[in-house]
Amino acid sequence: MAATKKISLPDRQFHLISRALADPRRYEILEKLGSAGNCCACGDIRDSVPVTAATLSHHMKELENAGLIESERAGKFVNYTLRRDVLAAYLDRLAKI
Repeated sequence: MAATKKISLPDRQFHLISRALADPRRYEILEKLGSAGNCCACGDIRDSVPVTAATLSHHMKELENAGLIESERAGKFVNYTLRRDVLAAYLDRLAKI
């Protein structure tokens, strides 16, 4: 496994991440992405999180806006990747409180 690159979060992104993770469903989605390894298809997330497609889309957009995930389109499908470097920077900043 490659080492996680150290980054610094601007205040705005720190607050966006905090707000995104305050929702239990988004935290559950992030856990699913983390346990899936490098990449997870939207359909796999949808199968494990009991929400409508529109609600899942909203949650994914919030996580992406916060910088916690990246999306990659493959035709009509979307694959999501957890940004472990951003998550590590967030946790590092929290640890300094």
